[in-house]
Amino acid sequence: MRLFEDTYRHKGMRKQLTDSIRAKGITDERVLQAILHIPRHFFMDSAFDKIAYEDRAFPIAEGQTISQPYTVAYQTQLLEVKPFEKVLEIGTGSAYQACVLAEMGAQVFTIERQRKLFDQNKTFTYLKKYPSLKFFYGDGFEGLPTYGPFDKIIVTAAAPFIPPKLVEQLKTGGKMVIPVGEGNVQRMLRLTKQQDGSISEEIFDNFSFVPMVEGKKS
Repeated sequence: MRLFEDTYRHKGMRKQLTDSIRAKGITDERVLQAILHIPRHFFMDSAFDKIAYEDRAFPIAEGQTISQPYTVAYQTQLLEVKPFEKVLEIGTGSAYQACVLAEMGAQVFTIERQRKLFDQNKTFTYLKKYPSLKFFYGDGFEGLPTYGPFDKIIVTAAAPFIPPKLVEQLKTGGKMVIPVGEGNVQRMLRLTKQQDGSISEEIFDNFSFVPMVEGKKS
């Protein structure tokens, strides 16, 4: 069961969390403000209420996780999101990352391959706060060609390789942030699509994500 009361205690814990993320090197104030304003405990079972603002990942349904806030902030900062940009997110999960992007003014198109998680988000009333959020049930490796091209793409699962269809759906000059690698540790990459359709690659820190899997799960 999810809890939908945002108390002064929750706000105080969120302020501490935001301060700790800033201390770890996140400098984009728009990212930090989004983390400060979104009640993370809404996205989790009420059993986690007292620890919802610890800077760590927690389990959600279907063997997935709600990402560590620092990881959410790190990926979002690399993405350099601007208001009104079209952003494709691969791996909706709890929808926390999608809300951070929407809070920053992006138009977010987010894909989830787990039917149960997709259905849960359809009934999650808090998400109605963000009319710029669009939810899709599908295979992240395929992206959303009908709705592209996108200014930015963010992948919130460990990709075994860079999906070519996602590169195709990126605008010229657009950026994709994606953790790539098999096994327990992945390297965070930021790809920028060049004028000739090729991509330039920047390499950042190591992280650990649940695997990105092809196909849909009913």
